[in-house]
Amino acid sequence: MPIVGGLDIHRKQITFDYLDTVTGQVCRGQVSPADREHLRAWLARFAGLEDAAFAVEGCTGWRYVTEELAAAGVAAHLAEPADTAFARGRKRHAKTDKTDCRHLRMLLAEGRLPECWIPPGRILECRALLELYHDLRAEHTAWAQRIHAVLFHHGAPALGEGTLRTEQGLAALRAAAAAHLSPAGQLQIATALDMTDALDARLHAVRHQLLDAARHLAGAKVLAARLYGVGPVTALAMTCWLAGEGRFSSSRKAVRFAGLGPQGTARAAVPARTARAALGGV
Repeated sequence: MPIVGGLDIHRKQITFDYLDTVTGQVCRGQVSPADREHLRAWLARFAGLEDAAFAVEGCTGWRYVTEELAAAGVAAHLAEPADTAFARGRKRHAKTDKTDCRHLRMLLAEGRLPECWIPPGRILECRALLELYHDLRAEHTAWAQRIHAVLFHHGAPALGEGTLRTEQGLAALRAAAAAHLSPAGQLQIATALDMTDALDARLHAVRHQLLDAARHLAGAKVLAARLYGVGPVTALAMTCWLAGEGRFSSSRKAVRFAGLGPQGTARAAVPARTARAALGGV
């Protein structure tokens, strides 16, 4: 590789360190601010080079950096953070942005970089939707728990199971709040109900997008059809994080990665043909 380098990503700047293997010159510096526009302008210096490669640690921001590298014709290598830190060995000097990107550059040049799979844009979009759905569901659960906590704190009667999922139950909740809670407690309940209503609307919209994506992804369809109890959203999540068919050397390793089979030497809970079919359908 005529150009081999490392990029250390932060919110305010991207620190770079690259080596021209032809001349032996090492260039170091920063791209600031750290955004697409400034990174694209900096990458213009590598236009026309047929063999340039940079290593990027898989932390927040790696997506746009690898996309811009690919658009500029530069090979992007995504490093696994924990294994990259382990490859550094015992610390003898202070850890800085400069040492981090030099470490990435040296690992890449020596062929020792612990690489991660870089998913295609379609899978990245599905992952983002799945993460959003998870966050919305967690927030919805938190607001429901706040409602139960406020009622208990004021000594109000406990809610029955499923109360918050029916109109009749919500009416009973409002009546209980009016009868047993202080003005501040009633405001807490009203606010929580407004938040759960807003979250329900968002959850419905995001779930609709996830179901549509699952219908058009072969791996998700295979898993949903062959695994008992696995619905389309779960199948989509498994497919998106299992990655491409070349990521694992065997279906057994894919099953172990997904946590679908028992540990040890016991037979995997998912047939090998199912794992192979799912991986091939990404």
